[in-house]
Amino acid sequence: MRFAPAVLLATMALAACDGGGDPVEQALRETAAANQSATVRETATVSAPASTDQVWIDRMSAHHREAVAMADTALAQSRDPEIRRMAQIVKETRTREIAEMQAWEPAAASDQ
Repeated sequence: MRFAPAVLLATMALAACDGGGDPVEQALRETAAANQSATVRETATVSAPASTDQVWIDRMSAHHREAVAMADTALAQSRDPEIRRMAQIVKETRTREIAEMQAWEPAAASDQ
């Protein structure tokens, strides 16, 4: 029985370490970091910088399209005004970033 209070205390201590802030933005940062790490691992053998650029644009665009789809789902189904507000921000921001990356794409492809 001494184990349960220790686990509870450890959980509370770890929760207290959280820097606070917007949980959706934190989740987005963590997801972006994980995706970036995976991309770096998977493309470490790419030799030409232009190839690396193209891979990054392709994968980040796909990641952003998934975020927009999730935001659309939240906008369609959530009743929580704060979730809907954050989903709208994510949708607008990621849609704009997708357009920016698509504008870079021809330049990255021509460098190859």
